[in-house]
Amino acid sequence: MVRYVYDFSEGGRDMADLLGGKGANLAEMVRMGLPVPPGFTITTEACRVFLATGEPPAELAGEVATHLSALEQATGRRLGQVDDPLLVSVRSGGRFSMPGMMETVLDIGLNDLSVLGLGKSPERERFAWDSYRRLVQMFGSTVMGVDSALFEDVLAGVKRQSGVEDDSRLDSCELIRIVETFKDLIRERTGEEFPQDPAEQLRRAVLAVFTSWNGERARLYRRREHIADDLGTAVTVQTMVFGNHGADSGSGVAFTRDPATGRTGVYGDYLSDAQGEDVVAGIRDTVPLTDLEGPAPAAYEQLRGHMRRLESHYRDLCDIEFTVERGRLWMLQTRVGKRTAQAAFNIAGQLADEGVITMAEALRRVSGEGLARLMSPRFGAAAEGDAIARGIPASPGAAVGAAVFDAGEAVRRSAAGEQVVLVRQETTPDDLPGMVAAQAVLTSRGGKTSHAAVVARGMGKVCVCGASELTVDPAGRCFTALGGVTVREGTVISVDGFTGEVRLGSVPLADSAVVGYFEGGGRAPGDGAQQDVRDVHRLMEQADAVRRMEVRANADTPEDAARARRFGAQGIGLCRTEHMFLGERRPLVEAMILAHGDAERQEALGALLPLQREDFIGILEAMDGLPVTIRLLDPPLHEFLPDRTALAVRIAREEALGGAPDARDAELLAAVERMHEENPMLGLRGVRLGLVVPGLVAMQVRAVAEAVVVRRKAGGDPRAEIMVPLVGTVEELRLVREEVRRVLGAVSAEAGAAVACPVGTMIELPRAALTAGRIAREAEFFSFGTNDLTQTTWGFSRDDVEAAFFSVYLDKGVFPVSPFETIDREGVGRLVRIAVAEGRAARPDLKIGVCGEHGGDPESVHFFHEAGLDYVSCSPFRVPIARLEAGRAALDDHREGN
Repeated sequence: MVRYVYDFSEGGRDMADLLGGKGANLAEMVRMGLPVPPGFTITTEACRVFLATGEPPAELAGEVATHLSALEQATGRRLGQVDDPLLVSVRSGGRFSMPGMMETVLDIGLNDLSVLGLGKSPERERFAWDSYRRLVQMFGSTVMGVDSALFEDVLAGVKRQSGVEDDSRLDSCELIRIVETFKDLIRERTGEEFPQDPAEQLRRAVLAVFTSWNGERARLYRRREHIADDLGTAVTVQTMVFGNHGADSGSGVAFTRDPATGRTGVYGDYLSDAQGEDVVAGIRDTVPLTDLEGPAPAAYEQLRGHMRRLESHYRDLCDIEFTVERGRLWMLQTRVGKRTAQAAFNIAGQLADEGVITMAEALRRVSGEGLARLMSPRFGAAAEGDAIARGIPASPGAAVGAAVFDAGEAVRRSAAGEQVVLVRQETTPDDLPGMVAAQAVLTSRGGKTSHAAVVARGMGKVCVCGASELTVDPAGRCFTALGGVTVREGTVISVDGFTGEVRLGSVPLADSAVVGYFEGGGRAPGDGAQQDVRDVHRLMEQADAVRRMEVRANADTPEDAARARRFGAQGIGLCRTEHMFLGERRPLVEAMILAHGDAERQEALGALLPLQREDFIGILEAMDGLPVTIRLLDPPLHEFLPDRTALAVRIAREEALGGAPDARDAELLAAVERMHEENPMLGLRGVRLGLVVPGLVAMQVRAVAEAVVVRRKAGGDPRAEIMVPLVGTVEELRLVREEVRRVLGAVSAEAGAAVACPVGTMIELPRAALTAGRIAREAEFFSFGTNDLTQTTWGFSRDDVEAAFFSVYLDKGVFPVSPFETIDREGVGRLVRIAVAEGRAARPDLKIGVCGEHGGDPESVHFFHEAGLDYVSCSPFRVPIARLEAGRAALDDHREGN
C-alpha cells in the first residue's frame, strides 16, 4: 500500500527521494535526538500525483488528518482552538535544495478568534498580531495569488506613518490595522475572504506548495541547476516555534564552516525577535551568530554542540536553520550547505587532512565547474580609485557590468550582449531571472545567509550583500554611495566578491593564483601558496592517479601547445591545419584555388609546403614525446577567398566609375561563384577536398613527415598522427590512406629512415558512426568530432540556430541544456556508443577519443568515460577541468562496480 505521509520519527537522510531533502534531514535530526519541533512530511509521490492529475491522491486527506491528530496529542494543543492554539508551518522540500524557489506559509491555524487567545496576556499581544500579520500576508500572496508588492506597500506605508524602519518596531495597534488592511486587500483582489478555518488553510497551503513546483522561478532554477522536472516536492508540516517572542527569542542560520572561503569557525546570521523568513529575506540587518551568546548563552552553547555533531555526522559543511523561543533552542532544518568553488576545494582538503574523508571522497566533492570558477580572473591588486561601497563578500569572483535595478532590465540588456550587475535592496525569488542574467548581484541589505547570497553561491555568481552605504532607489533607477556619489542605471561598476568592495568603472582583471599554478606546470606549491592552490594541487594529483582517460588539447600553434602541456595535456588531439592558411598566407591559397592546370597548382602547393612544415616542427617540438593528431584541411575552400558580396561591390564600383575592374578581382569572383554552395558545411569539404583537389593531401602529409624527420635529427621524439576529416564511407578513407602511405614511403626513402604516422579519421557524420565497423578496417584511431556530429544528427546549423531559437527551446524544456554545450546522450551519445562498440569489434586495439568542444565539458567527460573512450581533447584552458572530471568519472565508475 502506498503511503503519502510520514512522521518525522519514521524517516532518515537516505529517504530524500521520497521525503525531500528537508523532510529526510529533519527525520535524521530526530533520530540523532536533536530538539526538532514535531511534525510530518507529505511525500514527493503525492506531489507527482497532483501534478499529473490536478488533484491530490484520494488517500492524502485521511493520512494528513491522522498525523495531525497525533501531532495535536503530542503537543497538547489543537489546530484551531481558541486558547493557545497549535500553529504549523508548511514548507517545500525537494530532493535537491532549491532555496527560495517554492512556497512557504508560516503560522497556519490563526484566525480572528485564535489570535485573541494566542495574545490574551499583555506580553503576548504584539507577538500574536505579528504572527497573524505574517500568516495573512504569506497566505494571501502564495496561496491566493495577490501580488506580494501590494502587501509590502501597505506595510511600508504604516512604517512611514509610525516613523519606524523595521517591522519589529510596530506596536499591537499598528499590526491590527495592518491585518485588517491585508484582509480587505485580499477581498478586493480575489473576491473571497481570508479563510478562517485552519483545516482549510492547511489544505490550501499544501496544494500551493505542490503547485509552486511548476512555478516560473522554480522551473528556471531547475534548468539552471540541471534538476529534473519530474521529481516533485515533498511538503513538511511542522509545529511552529516562535522567534518573534521578544528580546530573548530570535531566528538564525548557521554554517559549520564559512561557505564563502571554507575556513573553520562560527559563521552565520542571527536576528532577535524575528522569524526565520526575516533572516533569509534580508529585510533587516542581521548580527553575527556570536551575538546570540549574550541574550541566550545556554542556547548558544547548545547550538555550537549541535553544529559539531551535525558536521561530524554528515562529514561535511552543514547549513542549519534554528529558532530560539524564550531562550529555548529549536533546530528547524539542516542540509549539506551550498558553497563557493573556493570553499569546496578548501573544505574537501581540510576534511581529508582531519581524517574525516579520504582523498578519493574529497575528489568526489569538487567539480570541474568549480575549478573553472577558481581559474576565472579576479581584479588586480592595484585597483585604482577608492571603493564607493563595501559590503559582505558573500560569493567570490570579479565582475564588471552596467548597474541595473530590476530583473527584467537585467534580462533585456543581457540578451542584447551587455554585461550587467543587478543592484537591489534585497533580492527575492522573483529576481531569479535577473540573477541568472547578471554577472554579479549587489544588495544594500542582508548577509551571508540572505536569499541573494545563498542563490548566488549556488550559481557561482559574484555577490556582495549588506553594502549599507548604498541607498538603492529602484523607482529612480539609481543608488547613492559613499560621498554622495549617485550611480544611475547603465553606469559601469566593478564588484569584488573577494573583498566586498564596489568601484566605479571597469577595474582591470588579472589571472587567478590557480591559473598561475597551472602556468607553472602544476608543480607542488610552496609553503606561502594560497590554501585553494594547495588543495587544487592535491586534488589534481588524486585525479591524475585514478583517471583512466588521457586528456589532450586542441592546439594549432606552438604557443598553444606549450601552454596545454604546462596545463597537463598528454598530447594534442586536434591540430587544425586550416588556421595555418590564413593571414599573410592567404594569397598562396588563392593561387592554389585559381590555378590553371596541375603545374600552377603544384607551384602554389610547393610554396605552402615549407610554411606548413615549419608550423608542424614547432608544434611537435612543444609536444615532444607526446602524440600530435594533425587534421588534414577541413573547411570549404571558399572560406579562404574574399567575401562574394564585397568582391561584386568592388567590381561594380570600378565599372560605374568607367574603369576596368581589377583582373584578379574578376578571377576571384568567378572562382567564388563557381564554388558557391547553398549549404557549404555539407558540401565540398573535409575528405572530399582531398579527393577532388590533386596534390592537397600529398602536400600536407609531406609537410608532416618532413617535420618528423627534422625533429628526429634534432634529437626529439616526434609522434605525429594524421587524421582525415568528414569521412562517410570506408572507401574515402581507403583512398586517402593509400595517398598517405605513398608520401610517407617517399619521405622515408629520402630520409633513409622509416617515417610512420598512424592514420585515423574523425567520426562526425551519423553514417560514419553507423558504419564504424567497416571504417575501422582502414583506421588506426577514431576521434569524434562532436560539434559536427551534433549538427548533422540534429539537423542544426550551429551558427544559425543558437541565436534563432535555442532560448525558446531551453525555456520550453525541449532540451535542458544546449546540445553543443553538453553531449546529447540519447541521440548523439547513442551514435558514439555504437561507433565505439562496432569499431572495437573490428579492431580491438582501436584508439578512440573526442576532439569536439564537449571534450572539456564536465558532464560530457563523464559520458565519454562511460562510453569507453581512451582520451578527451579540449582547449588548453580546459585541460585541468577535463583532468579533474576524468578522475571523478573513474571514481564514480568504481563506486558503481563497473
